[in-house]
Amino acid sequence: MFEVLVYLYHNYYTPQACPAADVLARRLAAAGFEHDDIDDALSWLMGLAQSTETFGEFPLTELSNGQRFYTDEEQQRLGVEAIGLIMFLEEGQALSAPLREILIERAMASQESPVSLETMKIIALLVLWSQEIEVDHLIMEELILGEGDRQTH
Repeated sequence: MFEVLVYLYHNYYTPQACPAADVLARRLAAAGFEHDDIDDALSWLMGLAQSTETFGEFPLTELSNGQRFYTDEEQQRLGVEAIGLIMFLEEGQALSAPLREILIERAMASQESPVSLETMKIIALLVLWSQEIEVDHLIMEELILGEGDRQTH
């Protein structure tokens, strides 16, 4: 499923550039993705739209200085690395409180437990992409590059 979502991120500048779900499903199938993965990805995106609508009453770009406490279930399902990434994004001012909640909700909707760092990076990219949020270049680099892609100086 996440391969499909990464494909969308790389091939559509904004979510609004994506065609309707039925057309998109045909294009994804033509690109070689399995129907189950396409269905899962489209369902995940619908969940993202619902989460955005739920938190849409709050300013999605207004940063807060509050602290988020994670429930035991969230700590277990997300894991230390994923929570660390969320904290990094908040400290880097890439995530507002509502965006953080959307990110957590979408991560909790994944099948992974705990959510791997790579999966969490993909989810974060998609949440930011879905809101067309501009992110600092260094933070974006952190989300896109894997451990083996970094250059040391």
